[in-house]
Amino acid sequence: MGQTQKQREAAARAKAARDVAAAEQRKHRQRLYAIAAGIVTLGLIAALVLPALFSNRNDTGELGNVAASQFPPNPALAEDRTWQATISTSAGPIEVELNGAGAPQAVASFVALARDGFFDSTICHRLVTMNIFVLQCGDPTATGTGGPNYRFGPIESAPEDNWYPAGTLAMARIGNDGSSMGSQFFLVYEDSYIPADAAGGYTVFGRIVSGLDIVQAIGEVGVAGGATDGRPATDVTIIGVNVQN
Repeated sequence: MGQTQKQREAAARAKAARDVAAAEQRKHRQRLYAIAAGIVTLGLIAALVLPALFSNRNDTGELGNVAASQFPPNPALAEDRTWQATISTSAGPIEVELNGAGAPQAVASFVALARDGFFDSTICHRLVTMNIFVLQCGDPTATGTGGPNYRFGPIESAPEDNWYPAGTLAMARIGNDGSSMGSQFFLVYEDSYIPADAAGGYTVFGRIVSGLDIVQAIGEVGVAGGATDGRPATDVTIIGVNVQN
């Protein structure tokens, strides 16, 4: 028996209602999937970021007192004077002079971290052998992203002409960010012109007094895989840093 016009209209309205309900259910499921995907993504980011932020742990799994702080050491600790330090490495000892008067914040941080054993058993993770000539160290993760919990700035004692003579000891930082310094530093083993960026130049906080030939020898061996920027072909580990009063 055929449907009347009213029956057909009622059936059409019922179908439309079911379609709307189904569409709402699909949207709800999509929102749940999006939330779940976001949670997974955040988890992956945390897995990548947290190890870098909390990588400076000692053998007991705890942060050293200096590195655990959210604030850098007081620059007054540099005492406005010259310091002597020996960076003992697997390639040999490198003696440096630290300029507490010219770069008090950088020197205070380096001295405090050294005395806290922060640099012990860390790997010099980066060597550059073209255009600029530097060996970069001070990252406990050996990835270029690690450091203490604090960061500091502004830039101190950067050369106005952007020239960094062989033997220069300077702080590494994130590009265009003068307040991103932590523990990473670089040793210049050949005269290098390093252009300033939007933040300025790079904090020079000392110089190599003895052992420049050791760094130059590392540079001569080159970068692993034959590249010009990357991990040194010669593994270089900082055994410890001894600061003399």
